[in-house]
Amino acid sequence: MTERRRIGPANGFMSEKKRLVIIPAYNEEESIVRTVADVRENAPSFDYIVVNDCSTDRTRTICRQNGFPMLDLPVNLGIGGAVQTGYRYAKEHGYELAVQFDGDGQHEARYLEEMAQRMEEEGLDMMIGSRFITHEGFQSSALRQFGIRYFTALIRLRTGHTVTDPTSGMRMAGRRLIECFADDYPKDYPEPESVTSILRSGASVREMPVQMRERQGGVSSISLLKGGYYMIKVSAAVLLAHKLPLRKKESV
Repeated sequence: MTERRRIGPANGFMSEKKRLVIIPAYNEEESIVRTVADVRENAPSFDYIVVNDCSTDRTRTICRQNGFPMLDLPVNLGIGGAVQTGYRYAKEHGYELAVQFDGDGQHEARYLEEMAQRMEEEGLDMMIGSRFITHEGFQSSALRQFGIRYFTALIRLRTGHTVTDPTSGMRMAGRRLIECFADDYPKDYPEPESVTSILRSGASVREMPVQMRERQGGVSSISLLKGGYYMIKVSAAVLLAHKLPLRKKESV
C-alpha cells in the first residue's frame, strides 16, 4: 500500500507519525464508498485500510473496483476480529496512531485530525469520540442510551474512571495500545471490555465531543433479540476484564 503523507490541518500542526484508519466492514455495500471518501477528503494525513469481514454482499467487489486498500478475511471474525486484524496490520507496518472508523457511515472523519493532535500533544494512549459530552448529532435510541449509561456506571465501578460513551467505535490508539491490541483483543462487542482492560492497566484515556450520524446502510449486529445476550455478555466481560501488558512509555 502506498503511504499518503500529506500536510495536516490548517492550524499548521504537522506530524511525521504514521497514522492509519481501520475501517471494519461487514455487508456495507451501501456506505463503504462514502465512508472512504470522507476519510480521504477530511483526514488527509491518514492512510486507511478496509477490513472486509467476509461480507456476503458486494462490499468486496466495490472495494476492488474502486482500488481501496483492503484486507479480505476468508471467514467472518466479527467486529473484534476485524478490528484486531487492522491493529495487526498497523503494528507490522510501523503505524504510531490507529483509529477504528466504522464502515457504516456513522462516524465523521472531520474529527480525526483534532483527535490525533490532542493524542500527541497530551501524550495519550487512547482518544474516544463521544456523543454524550455535548449531546449533539444522532444520539441513538432511548433503550441503547440506557445501556450505554449502564456500562458507564459499570466501568466506573470497575476502574474508577468515567467513560461517557463506552460503546463508541470511534477510538484512536497510540503505539502502546496498537501493540497490545494486535495480540489481545476481545472478539464480541469489544469496546466496553477493551477500554476497561486498558484503564486497569494504567493507560491514559480521554474523550472528546463528536457528532455521529445514523447508520447509512446495512444492519446493526445488535438486534432487539440479541439485546439480552449483549447486556449479559458485556457485563461479565467488563467485570472480568484483565490487565494488558503495556510497555513503559518512552521518556521525552
